[in-house]
Amino acid sequence: MNRYVPAPQTMLLLGAALAGGMAAPAFATQYLTVEQAQKVLFPEASSFRDASLQLTATQMREVEKLAALPARSVGWRVFAAYRDTELLGHVVVDDVIGKYELISYAVAVSPQAVVRQVEILAYRESHGFEIRSPAWRRQFAGKTVQAGLTVGDGVANISGATLSCTHVTDGVRRIAAIAQVALKTPPAAT
Repeated sequence: MNRYVPAPQTMLLLGAALAGGMAAPAFATQYLTVEQAQKVLFPEASSFRDASLQLTATQMREVEKLAALPARSVGWRVFAAYRDTELLGHVVVDDVIGKYELISYAVAVSPQAVVRQVEILAYRESHGFEIRSPAWRRQFAGKTVQAGLTVGDGVANISGATLSCTHVTDGVRRIAAIAQVALKTPPAAT
């Protein structure tokens, strides 16, 4: 009688799968590169220049106070958008944790520290990708750190994507605070 006996490796894999030790399949999706996002966020720009920031301790305290969140990092990846010599605003690139994985996104802010637009660059979670919806991301346009940048107060939640919504919204609020503290262009003297 010929009876099938699985190889030892098969038994180990089967045992790991049954014990819950197998990793879930990856769902990472790259939507935009940083360069593509720059062009989407500021289509009228003729150039982008690296304007990365190193916040001082004082600036970090100001960001924390304005955002009501930890400043999280001293260094920030920022690009200034120009039309010829006119500053149009800045693109700030960041990552936040969704539920388990990083969400990469970019925020366009005006020289007055007003959010223009948010783009999701990469989403790595198996659920919650709906935050990439244009309708959800449009909620951020025109907002500042002072108002409307919290889930439930200016930004709607998406059922099934609560953590992603909350963490991206917190990240945008933090970036709006950074724009207010370190990127805002002072009003012209008259």
